[in-house]
Amino acid sequence: VAMVLAATLIGTPIGIFSGVYLAEYGQGTWLAAATRFINDILLSAPSIVIGLFIYELIVVPTHGASGWAGSLALSLIVIPVVIRTTENMLNLIPHALREAAYALGTPKWKVISAVTLTAARSGVITGILLAVARIAGETAPLLYTAASNQFFNASMNKAMASVPVTINKFAMQPYPNLQRIAWAGVFLITLGVLGLNIAARVFFRKEK
Repeated sequence: VAMVLAATLIGTPIGIFSGVYLAEYGQGTWLAAATRFINDILLSAPSIVIGLFIYELIVVPTHGASGWAGSLALSLIVIPVVIRTTENMLNLIPHALREAAYALGTPKWKVISAVTLTAARSGVITGILLAVARIAGETAPLLYTAASNQFFNASMNKAMASVPVTINKFAMQPYPNLQRIAWAGVFLITLGVLGLNIAARVFFRKEK
């Protein structure tokens, strides 16, 4: 939970600001084209590749797995989803709405923050919830970054246990009691992901 929360707090602002740049400022620029290209790569990259990247970038130099390394790996999964969702939602906002705000003498930053982002709020929040639902069950990135810990550990500076990695570890054991714990973890993750997807759909429909 701590790593998912940290990844969301890291990835969401970066994703929203990048999506705003692509939709509002980056038309026809080389930086926007490069950002979209990198974003497409991150969207299609296997999560285990992202985990290995953070492993080489963070874990190897610091000589140890940690919750922060796991959070960074998960945030690289959150960021492209939020970028794509934010850009698409902002592009759906009618230009007449922006022009009406500009006609009142409103500066561009105010139009973006108070008009377009407000109008696209439901879609952006839905994208964030779906990104959280995706990383909630990720195992591969955490195997190389956060590793595992058989004891409760609240410090993000050390190796941390996570439900997906624990499921993977216990499911491979020959002991029925550990396998039952793994199935219980599967049930919990399924409920969590289902709840987030339902919340996203309900929120989007209500705002719409």
